[in-house]
Amino acid sequence: QVQLVESGGGLVQPGGSLRLSCVASGRSISSDAMGWFRQAPGKEREFVGAMSWSGGRILYADSVKGRFTISRDNAKNTVYLQMNSLKPEDTGVYHCAAGLRFTISAPTYNYWGQGTQVTVSS
Repeated sequence: QVQLVESGGGLVQPGGSLRLSCVASGRSISSDAMGWFRQAPGKEREFVGAMSWSGGRILYADSVKGRFTISRDNAKNTVYLQMNSLKPEDTGVYHCAAGLRFTISAPTYNYWGQGTQVTVSS
């Protein structure tokens, strides 16, 4: 079993930055693909980005490409989501997820964190 805990969310003005962290416990996630998803109020959960277990493959949603960066530190069992040039439409609860497959599809991820709230507003 893997437990995932996100942190780093908060209130930020448009154009600002945040770095989300996702710390895993229970076992190493060095062999897992890791994904980030978000859900805004009244909307369905959407894919943000994903990184393969090796870090060699990364995918981003078009809406965040060029602004968000995923990274991982396997020694710390942690994955990060650096978010720059934030926009109001980036507001939502951000979840990290771990799974065996590198994919943009949420149902294929086996483990999920509770999420951290990101609010972009002036």
